Amino acid sequence: MSRHLGILGGGQLGRMLALSARELGLEVTIIDPGKAPPAAAVAAHIHSEYGDQEALERIAQSDALTFEFENVPEQATRILEQKLPVAPPPRALKVSQDRLVEKNQLNQLGIETAAFCEIQSEADVLLALNELGPVLLKTRTLGYDGKGQALVRDASAAAAAFASLKGAAAIAEGLVPFDRELSSVATRARNGELAFYDLTENHHKAGILRRSFAPAPNISKSLIAQAQDITEKLLVELDYVGTLAIEFFQVGQRLIVNEFAPRVHNSGHWTIEGAETSQFENHVRAVMGFPLGSTEHLGHSVMINLIGSIPPAQDVLAFRGAHLHDYSKDPRPGRKVGHITIRRDSEEEARAVAAELEELIRSHEKGIQPSSET
Repeated sequence: MSRHLGILGGGQLGRMLALSARELGLEVTIIDPGKAPPAAAVAAHIHSEYGDQEALERIAQSDALTFEFENVPEQATRILEQKLPVAPPPRALKVSQDRLVEKNQLNQLGIETAAFCEIQSEADVLLALNELGPVLLKTRTLGYDGKGQALVRDASAAAAAFASLKGAAAIAEGLVPFDRELSSVATRARNGELAFYDLTENHHKAGILRRSFAPAPNISKSLIAQAQDITEKLLVELDYVGTLAIEFFQVGQRLIVNEFAPRVHNSGHWTIEGAETSQFENHVRAVMGFPLGSTEHLGHSVMINLIGSIPPAQDVLAFRGAHLHDYSKDPRPGRKVGHITIRRDSEEEARAVAAELEELIRSHEKGIQPSSET
């Protein structure tokens, strides 16, 4: 008899989880309010809001349940955990959904974050500026990919920045003068087994991840040890099961946590082709109670997000070592619609191909046909 995995959410992360689950012989059902979300092409789709009682009863027939993003209602996971194993645990979801709660939890574990203040009024913004200097104002909930954020450099910008939040609860974070952004992706099994992927170097633009390099270049043993220690502390504290990602600011040989995601993560997409076992498969393995797979990297990888539109597949795939992932999402400015992973034997080769591919992407965005193929 086949086993069954339920997933709350049917976006591209749910799609890639479902594809990995099917490779392991599992049946998959998703709940998603969209009419045709990306995961619906590879999983049974319950077209419903996440809190609908009938939908929850149906998906509770699964052997285990997970979620693909942190904005699903925590209450839905609390209801479901009374009926079947839910991983990651609802507590991890609750902590990650509120930036103030998240940073307090990290600090309680002795994990360094940017300095921060709770914001309830315009006066609080002025106090934060006085205490922290220039700040990044962020809504406590629901913001992602740079949404729900405003940079405030001085008092003259405080009123407009606070008004832009439209009454949402917020925090102000002091700016971190970081050298680069890194991320740690790891999986924890039900028996406490841990599997760490290589640290990844990430580059953002307008708050959206544009490219990742794995393994991150010029990583010291000290940074690896710090990242694994921080990640393990959080995983154990949350009694976590599944894949988790932590975004770091590197400042010299010190790591400061930006935020964590209780799920598979965009910066871990390279693992599909670039690791012996992808972050998606290891997440499914953990949730279903299977042994974890090796996280050893295979060569050097560069992951490029496709934002707004996707170049013709024949042009992308003409590049040796390139792997195209089309999420089957309608093109829209600022929307992640796919990604490309380049895997080569050396970092230099991978970066060179990535640079040529990015030129192809720019030409496509401008409506210019590429003059040659590589």
